Order: sequence, then C-alpha cells, then structure tokens
Amino acid sequence: MFDFGMWEIAVIFVITLIVVGPEKMPALARKAGLYVGKFRKFVSKIKNDINDELEAEDLKEQLSIENEELVLSRTLEEAKSSIDEIKDEASKISNLSSNVNKS
Repeated sequence: MFDFGMWEIAVIFVITLIVVGPEKMPALARKAGLYVGKFRKFVSKIKNDINDELEAEDLKEQLSIENEELVLSRTLEEAKSSIDEIKDEASKISNLSSNVNKS
C-alpha cells in the first residue's frame, strides 16, 4: 500500500521526536501501534468478507449448473420413457393389425 523505506521512516521519527519531545514519545508510539493494529484487523476483516462473498458466489454458480444438469437428466429420462411407451403402443397396434389381417 505505502512504500516507506528506511530513510523515510527515520526522517518521520526525527521530526516526531522534535515536535512531541522525548518524554511523550513512548506513549505516542504505543498509541500509534494500537491504531496500526486496529487498522490491520479492519483490513483483514474486509478481505475475509470479500473472499467469503466470492466463495459464496462461486458456490451459487456451481449449484445453478448442477441444478441445470439435474433438470436436463430428468427431461432426458422422461423423453426416454415416452419413447418406450410409444414403441409399446406401436407394437400393440402392429400386433392387432397383423391379427386382423390373419383372420
């Protein structure tokens, strides 16, 4: 995020030491450390929330694809059973017509 080098941090430290003074510096450093920790936790929580949302979206997409496959397989099974029924009916009609022709 920020790209601070060794010299930039040293300059900030010296300026802070001059402005605040050596007696208040440890308390200020402690508070700065607490705020940095809170900021890192906040950023980490946001990253985790975003990752959770992306994973949830991926799962929804996978479930949608599986649901479509299930619907297609059911439709295929229904079509096969309908074709089998039509074949049975056709064979019955064929048998009846052959029996009528024999008589």
